[in-house]
Amino acid sequence: MKYPKEYIDEIKLRLKVSQVVGKSIKLKKRGKEFIGLSPFSNEKTPSFTVNDEKGFYHCFSSGEHGNIFDFLMKIRNYKFGEAVKTLAADAGMQQYRFNKQDDERQKRWKIYNSILEKYANFCHEELISGKHSEPLEYLNKRKTTRKEIIFFKVGFSTKDNNFYAKLREEFDEKQIASSGIYYFDEQRKKYVDRFRNRIIFPVKSLNGSIFALGGRIVSKTTFAKYINSPETEFYKKGNNLYNINNAKEFRSKSDEIFVVEGYMDVINLHKFGIQNVVANLGTAVTEKQIDLIWRFFKKLIICLDGDSSGQKAALRAAERLFPLMKSDFNVYFLMLPENLDPDSYINQKGKETFLKFTESKIEIQNFIWDTYYEDVNRNDPHSLSLFEKRISNLCKEIKDKTLNKYFLDYFMRRINELTPNLNFKKYNFSKFKKISNPLQETKDIYKQKNKFKEEELKEFSILFLVMNNLDIFRKKIELISEIDLSNDLMMEFKQKLVKYLMSEKFFDRKKIKLEDFDEKYRKIINLINMNASVKIISKNRNEGEIISIFNEIIDEIKKVDLRKKIESLEDKVSLNLDEKLYSELLSLRNQLKGG
Repeated sequence: MKYPKEYIDEIKLRLKVSQVVGKSIKLKKRGKEFIGLSPFSNEKTPSFTVNDEKGFYHCFSSGEHGNIFDFLMKIRNYKFGEAVKTLAADAGMQQYRFNKQDDERQKRWKIYNSILEKYANFCHEELISGKHSEPLEYLNKRKTTRKEIIFFKVGFSTKDNNFYAKLREEFDEKQIASSGIYYFDEQRKKYVDRFRNRIIFPVKSLNGSIFALGGRIVSKTTFAKYINSPETEFYKKGNNLYNINNAKEFRSKSDEIFVVEGYMDVINLHKFGIQNVVANLGTAVTEKQIDLIWRFFKKLIICLDGDSSGQKAALRAAERLFPLMKSDFNVYFLMLPENLDPDSYINQKGKETFLKFTESKIEIQNFIWDTYYEDVNRNDPHSLSLFEKRISNLCKEIKDKTLNKYFLDYFMRRINELTPNLNFKKYNFSKFKKISNPLQETKDIYKQKNKFKEEELKEFSILFLVMNNLDIFRKKIELISEIDLSNDLMMEFKQKLVKYLMSEKFFDRKKIKLEDFDEKYRKIINLINMNASVKIISKNRNEGEIISIFNEIIDEIKKVDLRKKIESLEDKVSLNLDEKLYSELLSLRNQLKGG
């Protein structure tokens, strides 16, 4: 009996070729590959290479080539079944037990996959033929290139295609119906194409086999914009992700992966070279999907649309995923500006701006805190009590007991900070003091300013501008997301400010209100208001002037940083007159002059 392809593929996914081969021969890393002395020939110069990304080894001296199963069969003289059993054990998998149904299921899978492959190929040829203007106009509007259309095998199913008749030449009605492409229309007494008049997005399994389809309507209609294949014997949408077959190949380059909502988000991010991206196939992110992702990536970034429905979906995902958190994995949330999705954002702003914006992502625990806290009445003990219960109950659901403990501790410390009477934790900032009288205020401000570094004072001015010109910076949110601040707490507050800017709740406000922030951030806001020198010159300025002042301060911060680097290099050069160091010093001095 044959092993199911899914079982063999699972072993391949769990075990790297270098991991298997490395037990028999010594390998050294060389670029993307490993190299070692061939076990198949007597050589002194290594010619044996291993490529984990492509999943094979190659011996240039003997010509031997293959995968992990081939290697064990050659080295240990194993039969294929013996190699499978050994590697399955190494991968931590149960030994496969054959039964009579296996062969039948494998036959059904081949028929199922064959029907979907033929249909996808047919639709793809229809689209790239150029005969149908509507789908091409839609894709052009979304700035989708022909290259991406071909790579993702995007297709188009016409209103009246007769591909069912073509399939009937090879398959029976029951087999075609089991594919989910067609359904029986009782009124017309015939099988009808579920995806007619839709752009077709083939959904592939980990090994690249098509096992489902997505469809997007191209004409104005009352029908749903997007539909997906119904669940079948071989396809469970909550267990799979669009583009995971391609994204997993990116794991050696990054430990991050983006989860987006739609097919077009994936396709157009990929167009800009962002390959580590998947879509959730119209479902809320499930436990099966997150387990699938964590096989290959340690950091999951959920990137949803910047509207109210996107925010609600994000919260649902956070509450579902939080109990699944593990110590060596993390989940982040990235909320886009209002009315933008990843596809439109990257097309408008470009790759670099998008990647810079992703730095404003927030960890799942902070996202939950911020979202829950929006509904809290700080002056109502009952409201605060319910907030605490909500948080603690969620923490209790975390399966990882150690993580459970530390998350609960983290949240309880933050809850304690909500009460002004409790001690406020010391950060890099000096402790905020209550002002007793005007003279004392002047003295305290002077003392405080002397405690801050030059760049911190300038950063206060930047944040002051944003806090008091929300209407301007809401349209220029990428300016804020791009800035780096010298203090961790300030960076945290900046991220909070970005979320505030994007919130529908505060959309009409021109400046922030203290009561919208908890105690920790109120203290920062007070520090900013007290120490921002820009507040004098920024009054009664128009949008262009405000942005100009903002950019000038950014340039000043860059100069401060340059001067620090110059001072450091001058000290090094004075001790060691190294030509390379001196050239670097001259370059920095020229940059400072040029700026």
